[in-house]
Amino acid sequence: ASAMHARHRQKRHPPNCLRSFLSPPLPCSSLLSPQPSSREESSAAQIHFNPIQCTHDPCNHQIEANHASEPLAARQQHAGGGVDEEEEDPSIWPRGGCAAPRAVQTDGPHAGGEKPSLGGRRALDASPSIGLRIPTMESPPLKLNVGRGEDRISALPDELLLRTLERLALRDAVRAGAVSTRWRHLPHQLSLVALGIRHFRRATLAETMDAFAAALLSVCPPAERHCECQRSYAIKDLRLCFYPSAPHLSSIGRTVEDVLSCGRTESLEFLISLLPGEYTPSQLAEFGQQLMSFSRAYQDAFRCLTRLSLKGLAFGDSDLNDLIRACDKLKCLTLRSCRLVHRHSVLKIDTPFSGLQELEFIHFVCRRIELISVPKLSKVDCHWSLKNPPVRFGYVPELCEVSLTRQPKVWKAPFLLSKCLSRSATNLSKLHLNFYHQMIWIQPEQPNQLAVIFSNLTDVGLFCIFPECDLSWTLFILEAAPALQKLHVTLLLYLLL
Repeated sequence: ASAMHARHRQKRHPPNCLRSFLSPPLPCSSLLSPQPSSREESSAAQIHFNPIQCTHDPCNHQIEANHASEPLAARQQHAGGGVDEEEEDPSIWPRGGCAAPRAVQTDGPHAGGEKPSLGGRRALDASPSIGLRIPTMESPPLKLNVGRGEDRISALPDELLLRTLERLALRDAVRAGAVSTRWRHLPHQLSLVALGIRHFRRATLAETMDAFAAALLSVCPPAERHCECQRSYAIKDLRLCFYPSAPHLSSIGRTVEDVLSCGRTESLEFLISLLPGEYTPSQLAEFGQQLMSFSRAYQDAFRCLTRLSLKGLAFGDSDLNDLIRACDKLKCLTLRSCRLVHRHSVLKIDTPFSGLQELEFIHFVCRRIELISVPKLSKVDCHWSLKNPPVRFGYVPELCEVSLTRQPKVWKAPFLLSKCLSRSATNLSKLHLNFYHQMIWIQPEQPNQLAVIFSNLTDVGLFCIFPECDLSWTLFILEAAPALQKLHVTLLLYLLL
């Protein structure tokens, strides 16, 4: 009887060594995720008509919309070649400057976010006899050898400490590494390094880049300086944001190629912009040539580049073509407030052997953009304010998504979509047009002119249409897209102060 009583007590009360790892029993309601409402999906087209309420100030034309799918509003083009305060690309830098891994998409009601935690890897079982949920571990608890005077965090293995540091900004991770000798080698073993120039602001460009280059060298030391604890050191994801300063580009190039020599780098991203200020066209062209010289001097680094974002630079007519061809692994290219040296020239991109998948033009100054042959291109985002049409598509057989945004300063003649899009783009599935509460710059045309291009079109977005606009002009899109499933129409309503 005493043995049975002891076993019964052991069932009800877990051992003392486990109580510190176990959370209190959760109510039944917290264990069940909310179930999505069951609704039969209709095969007919879904039309979402969302009027946007915003506050309009006659002296400030910035609009804040509440539509999640709406493209970013076009920014004003800076006159005189000025460069404003740089904005680090959100697609490159994690929110808050932290080097955190991307969230995993799920199909449940918590898609796009994190599911409620149920105590990590622990599964909760309900005991039918006593009504208590006794947590059971899939694997035995981690045994920590905590020495005298040592905290429990430092007693964790390097793998767990590195995962923790990779969720911090690089600056905070380096500071954490200086806490104790136990942590000192950890910043040199981070697999993700994201270093931005905004953390090293000094009085002059040279001082700023000196501080940036020194920080990069300390985090990514050359091979001859690797110590015993750094033999497994290899950066898988390297993201750098810096200014095109000629004396410092060579140091950056050597450091990057030394990191690549380990052979384990999977992603390399550059964001290159100018120090905020006013520049003449000749100065912008000089910075552009410094970048081209940088790409030719360190071909191994640019050959492994996967993402490139440039801001405020001027290029020759063939420079961007040469740059794309030099980057064998380039997937995404963003050109923000850049221009051609001869602004009335046509930017022609003809890279039939490139793996480029995404192109983004934000106020690129030229006469027109012609994508002659980019066979792997799948997404194009273009914001412009000059002549219509902004871009003409050539051979782009894998093009799936096109987004066009225009903020007209003066009236321009509308253009036909059939003159802009290519008949080779038969895989086009998403088309977003943002009119920025101004004139409608699309001219209606016969549906049969777009039937081949729109044969697989399933998602159309027409954003920021002024309220007085007659929507009958949109019917030609509906008639030309037999597979259309979603039509988003957003009007702009003013609340006058």
